[in-house]
Amino acid sequence: MNAAPHKVGIFGGSFNPIHVGHLALANYLCEFGRLDAVWFLVTPQNPLKRRDDLLDDTCRLELTRLAIGDYPKFHVSDFEFRLPRPLYTLHTLRALREAYPENEFYLIMGSDNWRVLNLWHEPQQLLAENKLIVYPRPGFEVSASELPPQVRLVKAPLLDVSSTFIREGLRQGKDIRFFLPPAVYNRIKQENWYL
Repeated sequence: MNAAPHKVGIFGGSFNPIHVGHLALANYLCEFGRLDAVWFLVTPQNPLKRRDDLLDDTCRLELTRLAIGDYPKFHVSDFEFRLPRPLYTLHTLRALREAYPENEFYLIMGSDNWRVLNLWHEPQQLLAENKLIVYPRPGFEVSASELPPQVRLVKAPLLDVSSTFIREGLRQGKDIRFFLPPAVYNRIKQENWYL
């Protein structure tokens, strides 16, 4: 008899930088949201975002590894670093399923992204092929009744923190250590990143 597939949430993003909001959400999904693991998929470029203040790919990967520490349900992945450009979520998820057939993948996205899913590459195909977990973001209400069956809304606690807020705080010389894991904050300060 085959074992049940490992339920893995794919949390993709630039993580520029990763912060406590990312970690709290992923922790919630593992401990309360029926996922066995969350993979932080550090993406080298988001087609919908400008690159002008994007920290180097390897630096963001390093910060994400520092952030998760030894929590066994988190994994940092540079899987997209080796995929052909441009990067599209649909292609990434197909490649992940091919590379890791033993896993059942769930795409994690905020309600803000759910609201603009029509702007993504082949959104109908993305929905047809994948299961999604949508978490709330302030100002982007989503009702479970309006979601298709393969999309699950979770009532994760809201931490209204963004990487943009973190970068602006660092540039302004603010002491924002409690918005970042200590190892991440220390590394950023050591290297004077985002200044």
